[in-house]
Amino acid sequence: MAVYEIKPEFYNYVFSPYLEPAAKINPGDTVVFHTEDAFEGRINSVDVKPKEALKDANFLNPQTGPVYINGAEPGDTLVCKIDSIEFTRDWAVSAIMEYFGGLQSNDITKTLQQPLEEKVYMWKSLEDGKYFRNEEIGVTIPATPFCGTMATAPKLEAISALAPGKFGGNMDVPDTKPGNILYLPIYNEGGLFYIGDVHAAQGEGELCGVALEISAKVTVTFDIIKGKTIKWPRIESPDRIMSVGSAKPMEDAARISYADLIEWMVDDYGFKKMDAYQLLSQVGELYVGNMVDIVYSLCASIDKKYLKQDK
Repeated sequence: MAVYEIKPEFYNYVFSPYLEPAAKINPGDTVVFHTEDAFEGRINSVDVKPKEALKDANFLNPQTGPVYINGAEPGDTLVCKIDSIEFTRDWAVSAIMEYFGGLQSNDITKTLQQPLEEKVYMWKSLEDGKYFRNEEIGVTIPATPFCGTMATAPKLEAISALAPGKFGGNMDVPDTKPGNILYLPIYNEGGLFYIGDVHAAQGEGELCGVALEISAKVTVTFDIIKGKTIKWPRIESPDRIMSVGSAKPMEDAARISYADLIEWMVDDYGFKKMDAYQLLSQVGELYVGNMVDIVYSLCASIDKKYLKQDK
């Protein structure tokens, strides 16, 4: 199987079916993607004010891609095995930004109070990226790298790279990490896969709206499941299966993710629908990927040990 490397000269800011592919590959091939941080490197010091640095940047979340996978057709499922994430610099950045984040108003949920004061936090990598430290706060945290955005192109729309949805997108769920497999629905010939927004670490919910943003090199191996249609993104780890739902209000995202997980249990593991509903009521797990994007993403899961029925 072939290995490709994509190092963009420019980045896309939409998940679109209308852009020329950066590469065309076959199932089983591996692609090494070079990605830039959510600000495309514009915020690189505590002295940089986000509002000033981003005044000429009409968009956020630069994407690498799309990649065209030969043989992928609408109704198939794209299999994305996340092999590795390597940081390509020794620092990450986060920030408090005006009218953005989970604890202040924004353009979508507007109130009358003044915005929070902008503030940039620089986090230095330690031990070759195993940890990150912020000297001002005085804490060191472990690196937990993952891809904030992984997507196939929607059928018709060109959708902002800030948005999550059925196509994947800006889900910000920490389980899109090395060692796991992401399954995405395919809406267009070739699938048209996009990736970006790597985080060195992020708490559940991405509370202030900005994780530890960092540039990286991400290696993904692709495959296709022919004739299998899924409605929402799914993730498989060595010990869990997970479904991601994105919606507002947040309870709808929770309903989507759990309902899709039940469909997965019924279709692939032989459960009756009500039995799966009952089992998830007792051992299912649910977390918030993001509570700051255009719509919110929640991830429902079950441990694989409960998928083996012994009756």
